[in-house]
Amino acid sequence: MKFFLAIAILAILVLFNSIKIVNTGYVFVVERLGQFHKVLEPGIHIILPFVDFVRKRISLKQQILDIAPQNVITQDNVNISADNVIFYKVTNARDAVYNIEDYVSGITYSAITNMRNIIGNMTLDQVLAGRDQINRELLKIVDEITDAYGIKILSVEIKNIVPPAEIQNAMEKQMKAEREKRAAILIAEGDRESSIARAQGDKQSSILKAEAEKEANIRRAEGLRESQLLEAEGKSKAIELIANADAQAVLQVNKAIIDSGTDARVIALKQIEALKELAKSPANKLILPTDTVSSLGSIAAITDIIKDSVHPKSSETDSKTEMSNQG
Repeated sequence: MKFFLAIAILAILVLFNSIKIVNTGYVFVVERLGQFHKVLEPGIHIILPFVDFVRKRISLKQQILDIAPQNVITQDNVNISADNVIFYKVTNARDAVYNIEDYVSGITYSAITNMRNIIGNMTLDQVLAGRDQINRELLKIVDEITDAYGIKILSVEIKNIVPPAEIQNAMEKQMKAEREKRAAILIAEGDRESSIARAQGDKQSSILKAEAEKEANIRRAEGLRESQLLEAEGKSKAIELIANADAQAVLQVNKAIIDSGTDARVIALKQIEALKELAKSPANKLILPTDTVSSLGSIAAITDIIKDSVHPKSSETDSKTEMSNQG
């Protein structure tokens, strides 16, 4: 009875060891009699007890490897501290088990040595400004190395680059000086823009004032001209009215003389005397109607009358002279 019970327990143990359940994201590397047999994918599998052996359980998920800070000397002999983070994934479980003893250590040392080589060919300023370049070059080199391990390097990121304390102090002073310089430049540019704006404002103000003064002067001149024109027209009309009134008065006098039966020569003489009296005033403007001029007779007769009226004494003198000469 005990024998059969022992056999049953042994069979249960053997069956339990023959059943292998592989979780999602993992694979099992199985050896048979010491040699690689196969890779068990996620799911349930049965292996031969005492013949097949699970060599290693490998994760196929993306993994993160944090590399401790390393001292690195730059091309300009500055000793800095740099660390990085590597993201990788196992793509071939068999190579990861049989091609290297510890693929994690292989990734770590490959990243450290190649990071030193890359940074050693760069100056401190290039290192501080070229993290992306370092990441790209390190990713390319380490991925080529780990490809033989069945490892795919997904990303390499430099976390920190720490220069010596004295370099940090110098950099802080430089940054402070640069900030002060930029602030001074901005203040100077602001003052310049402000001065330019004020000058342009003053210029526009002066132009507007000059244009306003010009417009005012033009308006004043136009007003004065209009006033003078109106005044001149008023004076001209007044003179014309006075002259017309005087001419009408002369015509009425002549008509009255003619109606009384006075000789035409006397009328012409009176008209000329009246015209002479009107012409003495510089403010009078003589306008002779056509009928008045025609009533004066011929120009020769008018001339004789004017001569006789203006120089009567001269005629008497001449006649006396002739008489004396005859005697």
